[in-house]
Amino acid sequence: MPKKIIISQIGGPEVLKYVDYDLPNKLHDDNVRIKQTSIGLNYIDTYHRSGIYPLPLELPICPGIEAAGEIIELGEKVKNFKIGDRVCYANIPIGAYCEIRDFPAEYLIKIPNQISNAEAASVFLKGMTVEYLFERLHKIQNDEYILFHAAAGGVGLIASQWAKSVGCKMIGTVSTKEKEKLALDNGCTFVINYKKENVVDRVKEITNGKGVKVVYDGVGKETFDISLECLTLRGLLVSFGQSSGMIQDINLHKTFNPKSLFYTRPTLMHYNNTREELENSSSTLFKKIIKKD
Repeated sequence: MPKKIIISQIGGPEVLKYVDYDLPNKLHDDNVRIKQTSIGLNYIDTYHRSGIYPLPLELPICPGIEAAGEIIELGEKVKNFKIGDRVCYANIPIGAYCEIRDFPAEYLIKIPNQISNAEAASVFLKGMTVEYLFERLHKIQNDEYILFHAAAGGVGLIASQWAKSVGCKMIGTVSTKEKEKLALDNGCTFVINYKKENVVDRVKEITNGKGVKVVYDGVGKETFDISLECLTLRGLLVSFGQSSGMIQDINLHKTFNPKSLFYTRPTLMHYNNTREELENSSSTLFKKIIKKD
């Protein structure tokens, strides 16, 4: 009997339970059945577990939105996959924390031969996040200065490598000396230890007083004001996460009018809203990994 992890109530890690379960007798026509070998762990999983992002389904529920594995059964209407294909996903419906699951074929991507299941599951959501942030929301440029908070995190390390590959001068914030080295080793051009340095002052020093045109902020509450101060005239604040908590209610005029700033709160699911967008995003990511560029 397969195993999965469920949550029966909202709370901390203690609410996670490891249980046996039965698979549905009938596979939906548009789904495939996947024997999962690797599961991605992401910050959004903690939002679901803690209730920061309310779940649309009744508890108990299996969390997780990212995994990789092998197709072992096909729904009758599935045409573009076959049994034995190695596939990965980073999308709803949630339920990735399990050994075998049924999943909509429209959200699946085949894993290239050069990439392992574990690699795919570890990088798929975070890598496509960087792809849409750097290639579509705002296309970063050679010699352009950008600020990226939490540069030594999972998304931040991919962002560091991506920025270096196009010659973009990424300024990353970190909290320890070890993270400084990690970010620099992965391609971050400048690092600022916010525990020891004033982020705004250092950004202005690095950019000769101009500030940056774009700030990528996945931290939220603790970095919001700092991000605003680091932006130049008509700068863009990209708030794509809130690991430190939700941003408090703000006065739009007082906050954004003084420098005619732009603000966006994007989500990967909205940027990969169509099959074509998903395929293009994943293809761009996998080519970067394979070419190491």
